[in-house]
Amino acid sequence: MIPDKDRIIKKYISYLKIEKGLSENTTEGYLCDLDKLLAYIGPGEMEIKDFETLDLHRFVEQLQELGIHPRTRSRILSGVKSFYGFLLLEGYIEHNPATRLESPKLGLKLPEVLTVEEIERLLSSFDLSLPESQRNKAIVEVMYGSGLRVSELVNLRLSQLYPKEEFVIIEGKGDKQRLVPVSQTALHEISLYLQDRGRLTVKKGDEDILFLNRRGGRLTRAMIFHIIRQQCERCGIRKKVSPHTLRHSFATHLLERGANLRAIQQMLGHESITTTEIYVHMDKEFIRSEILTHHPRNSRKREKR
Repeated sequence: MIPDKDRIIKKYISYLKIEKGLSENTTEGYLCDLDKLLAYIGPGEMEIKDFETLDLHRFVEQLQELGIHPRTRSRILSGVKSFYGFLLLEGYIEHNPATRLESPKLGLKLPEVLTVEEIERLLSSFDLSLPESQRNKAIVEVMYGSGLRVSELVNLRLSQLYPKEEFVIIEGKGDKQRLVPVSQTALHEISLYLQDRGRLTVKKGDEDILFLNRRGGRLTRAMIFHIIRQQCERCGIRKKVSPHTLRHSFATHLLERGANLRAIQQMLGHESITTTEIYVHMDKEFIRSEILTHHPRNSRKREKR
C-alpha cells in the first residue's frame, strides 16, 4: 500500500516534466488519464500492490462499454502504463500489472462521436417554424443530454419526468429502472414542445407517452433514426450518425471533461457483474452533480459544495 498518494503524484509530475521532458499540456493529459484510473479504484488510499492485471482489464472493459473511441482508450492506457512504469522504477511495486494491457485496435469500427461543436450546430439548425421541429429539437436535447437509448426515448412517459427535481425515470433493458439527470436546457425544450403536444388528438393507450407523431401516436425507432439523420444532412454533418451516436457522444464528452466513470456508467444503465457491484449504492445527488458540472449542454454554473 502506498502511504501518501499526494506525495507519489507530485513525484510522478516531476518525473514526467524533468526526466521524461514532457510539455505542460502532455503532462496534464497523463494526469487526466491517471485521474480516471484513480476514480475507478475508489476513494481513500491506493492499494497498488493489490491492483492486478485483471482489475486493469476490468477498467479497460468499462471504457469500452461506454463506447469511448479506440484512439481515446489507447491514449488513456498509455497514461496508465506510464504511471505504473514510474511506480516500478521508484520501487513502490515489485511487478508491473499494466505490462500485458493491450491497446485497442484502431481499425475497430465503432459508432461515430460528434464533437461539441457539431452538437451545437445540430441543435441550432432546427427551423422552429416548421411542424414537429420543436419536438425534434427536444428529442435531440434529451438523447444527447441524458444518454438515452432510442428504445428508452420512444417509450418515455410524462409520468416519468420530474422537472423540479431535474430527473427522469428510465426503463432500460430487462425492465430495470434507473434515475437519470436531465438538464435545464432539455427541460426548457420539452416545455416548449408540450405546447404543441397539447393540440394533438392523442391515441388511446398513448396518453402518457411524451413524444408523439402528428397523428397522436408514439414514435417508432425508425422515425427517430430518420429525424436525426435528416437533420444532420441539413446542417452539413457528413458523419454516419444514428441515435446511438448521441449516446456515445454523451459518454465521451462527459469523460473527456473529467466526469466520474462510475456515474457515467450508471447513467447509461450498463449491466455487468462488475458494474452492478460498483454502482448499486451510488448516491443520486452525486450522479446529478456530475452531469450538471461536466455536460457541455448544461447551462448551470458549477455548484459549490
